Order: sequence, then C-alpha cells, then structure tokens
Amino acid sequence: MASTSSDIKNGLCMHYNNGIYKVVEFLHVKPGKGPAFVRTKLKSLTNGRVIDNTFPAGHKIDVVRVERRTFQYLYKDDQGFNFMNNETYDQIMIEEKLIENARFMKEGASIEILYNADDDTPLTVELPQYEVFEITQTDPGVKGNTATNATKTAKIETGAEIKVPIFINEGDKVKIETATGNYVERSK
Repeated sequence: MASTSSDIKNGLCMHYNNGIYKVVEFLHVKPGKGPAFVRTKLKSLTNGRVIDNTFPAGHKIDVVRVERRTFQYLYKDDQGFNFMNNETYDQIMIEEKLIENARFMKEGASIEILYNADDDTPLTVELPQYEVFEITQTDPGVKGNTATNATKTAKIETGAEIKVPIFINEGDKVKIETATGNYVERSK
C-alpha cells in the first residue's frame, strides 16, 4: 500500500478497477480551500485505454511490483511480435495489444518489457524514447515553401508514415520520438 500524496509518479503500476494501470501523467493539487488531491491519467495495461482519475490525499493504492527486462526485437509473424532475452537467449512472443506504437520497432532493436514481479507475466513493451530511422520513400520538397514550417509525408524503414520537413529526402536518417511519432532532427 502507498499514499497517493507522496508515492504516485509517472510509470508507477497499480491495481485499479480490477485491472493493472500505469500512471502516465499526474499532478499534485493543493487548493487554497479543502484537502489536497492527485489528478492522474492512468493507462490500462490490459486494453490500452487511458482514463482520468482523481485520488484524495492519503488514499491507499495497491502498487504492482514490476521488473524491467531488456530484450531484442526479432521479427513479427501472424501470432504477434517475437523477442529474445539478452541474458538467457530465451524467445517469447507478445501480442500487438501490449505494444504501444509497434510501428516504430526496428528488427534488432533493444527494448524493455515490463513484467509483473508477482506472477512473472509481461505487462507492456517500452520502446526507447528516440530512435533513428532511414527514410525509404518521400516526395521531393517544393522550393519556396519554407516560411511556414511546411511538412510532407515520408515512409520509414519499418513501413510507418510520418511527417517530416520538406528538406528531408529519401535515404536520409531522421530521429523520431517513438511515443508520438514526431520528427525530432536529421541524424548523421
């Protein structure tokens, strides 16, 4: 058990509404009048839904103990995504619903899988915050259209489509934020 006013933080996993939820965002609020409370956004690790919830100060929550294990992404087949444990070389298959933004997973990339420490079941797959991809297809940019931060659609090596500035060409490497799919910078 943990007190919400002191122990809730981003990434904390807890039992809530007969499921396991991860804190995506939180805000501790101390109004001028009345008791303090914690406003949160919780993401269900079973179905992926995000809900808003407010916990009063001192409310007890049931924290889920999680372990992070590093795996290497191997390939995707019709059952799901296949990974290899970097320490034991064991291979596991994980369904797509447990992976947020699976379209940004590169074969051979190192990722982390969160496991429930109590029953050793995988909860979710976490990609690196930023990843570098090669542009495989894009239209040429239009000259003179740079005054308004113009963007164009480009396809990266995983097949996902993203928006990039018009000066990006096929074969360029770009850094992408995997949580949002936003272009960050051109990479060397």
